[in-house]
Amino acid sequence: MREAIALDSLVASLIAMNNRRIQRVSELVKQQISEVIQELSLADCGFITVTSAEVSPDLKDGRVYISVIGSAEQRARALTALEGAHGQIQHELARRIVLKYTPRLKFALDETESRAQQIERLLDELDSEHTA
Repeated sequence: MREAIALDSLVASLIAMNNRRIQRVSELVKQQISEVIQELSLADCGFITVTSAEVSPDLKDGRVYISVIGSAEQRARALTALEGAHGQIQHELARRIVLKYTPRLKFALDETESRAQQIERLLDELDSEHTA
């Protein structure tokens, strides 16, 4: 019985260690991709910010979430420009971070800010209807 509990505890510790490692790698990828994007000349794409990065447990895939301050057209242009510069960004990331595998990156728009604004607008509308 004690051996089973000890084994469960060991497995839980290993999973927690692996999760912390993945979180650290994800944060490092976020920081480095932010720097790489700043160095790119992305004309007329608005102000691009890397909000988060998620790396798979095997380190082979990663998703980078970006936020763009600008119009909807600039957001689309920014995403297209980043996809177009994917090879260059991937190469630069591999140069800056030494890992067994460099994650294959995919870029996605982080919709958190726009969703928050939409929720605020709906709440304001409800409040104004309620007071009227």
